[in-house]
Amino acid sequence: MLRGEIVCQAQAKNKKEMRTQIKPKAVIFDMDNTLFDFVEAKMRSCKAVIDYIGKGDDKELLSYFLRWRHGFESHENIADYMRDIGVYSEQTFKECCRIYDDVKLSTIKPYPHVRETLARLREMGLRLAVVTDALNGHAVSRLRKAGLIDFFDVVISADMTGKRKPEPDSIKLALRKLNARPEEAVLVGDSINRDIKAGKRLGMVTVYAAYGDRNFFEDKIGEADFTINDIREVLGILSG
Repeated sequence: MLRGEIVCQAQAKNKKEMRTQIKPKAVIFDMDNTLFDFVEAKMRSCKAVIDYIGKGDDKELLSYFLRWRHGFESHENIADYMRDIGVYSEQTFKECCRIYDDVKLSTIKPYPHVRETLARLREMGLRLAVVTDALNGHAVSRLRKAGLIDFFDVVISADMTGKRKPEPDSIKLALRKLNARPEEAVLVGDSINRDIKAGKRLGMVTVYAAYGDRNFFEDKIGEADFTINDIREVLGILSG
């Protein structure tokens, strides 16, 4: 059963009563910057691209991905940057894409204590899922590289529903596959606006992973039921 703290932080009386009565069956995690530092991986991959072309600035290249013009993971951001600094050629672009993908994936490793926390949650009988805005192929490869994929019963990516968070479609799909109602599940994520907002819309218990928040340009509107600075704190929230 969830700890009494959640009763204090829930807004509506009926939700307080409901959350003290229901034992959680599942935990849904965001992936990037919740399980591992994906921004650091992108920064290193941008630097590797700049080192290869011998011109430009890695922070400036990263800013092209942050424009959301083509999407956070689109190679078209690299093409735009190369054209803007006058170094574009099809062959160089293809090699830059290869370097970017290889370095980004090779850099990924889980945050401290992630594996032991996921293992403990499984021992507690909880079903686990990842819900991410990444495409499925990227999600699976990153989880494999981090050595985490076997902990999860379900991996849901944005291309499986056609919607990105804070739209709740991907989370709803994960809940169906986990055979859990929203009030029986806990959502853990690093973004207040995307993860926490989506979970609260569904009536889930929400946990803000402040340790991984790299959302530099996000207006943090609203709050989670819990805030953690170490993933191991999830165990304290769920035990009792």
